[in-house]
Amino acid sequence: MKIVIAPDSFKESVSASEAARAIRAGFMQVFPEAEYHLLPIADGGEGTIHALAEANNGRMEKISVTGPLGGRVEARLAYSQDGKKGFIEMAEACGLHLVPVKERNPLHTTSYGVGELMLHAIGQGASELIIGVGGSSTNDGGMGMAAALGFQFFDKDGQELKGTGGDLLKVTSISGKNRDRRLESVKITVAADVENPLTGVDGAAYVYGPQKGLPKEKLAEIDAAMRRFYDIAGSCIGRDVKFIPGSGAGGGMGAGLLLFANARLQKGIDLVLDQLNMKEVCQNADFVISGEGRMDGQTIFGKAPAGVAKCAPPHTKVIAICGSVGEGAEILYEHGFDAVFPTLPDLMPMEDLLKQAYKNIERTSRNIAALLRKEGTW
Repeated sequence: MKIVIAPDSFKESVSASEAARAIRAGFMQVFPEAEYHLLPIADGGEGTIHALAEANNGRMEKISVTGPLGGRVEARLAYSQDGKKGFIEMAEACGLHLVPVKERNPLHTTSYGVGELMLHAIGQGASELIIGVGGSSTNDGGMGMAAALGFQFFDKDGQELKGTGGDLLKVTSISGKNRDRRLESVKITVAADVENPLTGVDGAAYVYGPQKGLPKEKLAEIDAAMRRFYDIAGSCIGRDVKFIPGSGAGGGMGAGLLLFANARLQKGIDLVLDQLNMKEVCQNADFVISGEGRMDGQTIFGKAPAGVAKCAPPHTKVIAICGSVGEGAEILYEHGFDAVFPTLPDLMPMEDLLKQAYKNIERTSRNIAALLRKEGTW
């Protein structure tokens, strides 16, 4: 029996690698003789640099950058074996996990550290950057990142803005005269974890703002401010990126990199799966198991588990294991999944659930394997 295990991370609890090991541990209690292939994945968010570095025999580095709340944080980035490619993960500099739950509000967070990571990688000799833009705490439209690259943003009184989400409400003019010119000779690819446009009811603020702490009463105002900001910026630079699929990823970071760094967008999961040769590994697999912290109707829009499901051949059973199942999850059965299993064992404080994530994943996996064994097919 061949089992391919390719989960994404369970946000704020276990990494993709830990989730994969937990699933294998559960299945091995029932199928110790199976052939297991562990391929931890990412879709542009947490774990992207690890997946890409492993696929390119690369090396990791850790540097100090500006965090989402303005203080210093330690952020990792990676390079290909020859040093020509730099792999950057937005969440390393301004991820949601870096902001205490009680302080989460994207009006106060910035993506400035992402720009610092980009400049550092270029300074180390990277001529190509691949940037994952998922898992952020920000909704600044990439303004903070652009400010780190040398762009300047001003309010109606001519005061320079720092580049937080709240500054979207204040911008009236932009200057690119001090931008870092090295960007013009660097190829930049954005690995986007979603396909959402920048603005509108399917955009960055409405869809992802609430989970980052944006008050519901502010959604319309911030969405309109994002649109005005990109009208101003697009007019200044000569390009409109608001409606490009994926421009809303990372609180508008997709759009920011497109406009301010002349990047190109690619589905993050497609990029990672290609690097990992996922389709080839899934050939002749009996089961393909994926999952992440939460699966719902949004999962099919560029998220990692949906990408994995597409790599499975028709005869293979595809199983999802996730922390919780949300609204609209029934559509997953129309997109390659045969079964979806949540791991939450009981009602308890979120802090306790996160701490027990590995154990919960292992137990659920064991139960799934036992069910398959009982069916008598394996």
